[in-house]
Amino acid sequence: VQLQASGGGLVQAGGSLRLSCTTSERIFPSFAMGWFRQVRGKEREFVAVITHDGRPTYADSVKGRFTISRDKAKSTMYLQMNSLVPDDTAVYYCAADGKSRDILRGSPDYWGQGTLVTVSS
Repeated sequence: VQLQASGGGLVQAGGSLRLSCTTSERIFPSFAMGWFRQVRGKEREFVAVITHDGRPTYADSVKGRFTISRDKAKSTMYLQMNSLVPDDTAVYYCAADGKSRDILRGSPDYWGQGTLVTVSS
């Protein structure tokens, strides 16, 4: 299973970015999808997950600022990030698993490559 993440970049604090993660149309309808992020030297942390039927869960640190969504027609998951702050700077990874709880636990079956988000102050 391949996951292709994109959309990272440099943005000023208070700005917005939208990340995308595309995968196979064969698995997308039945898999939960999620986002993690990692700062160099720190543990990878959970950001958000969306179940196969569209129910989201967020980390407290991003609740109210980030929105996870999915588009079945495009086999793509999105992470809309608003009101970005420098602490959001990290490499963001998308993930997929047949069970959303495995993503919540930090142990998804599949990982995409990272995309770097840099928020300047």
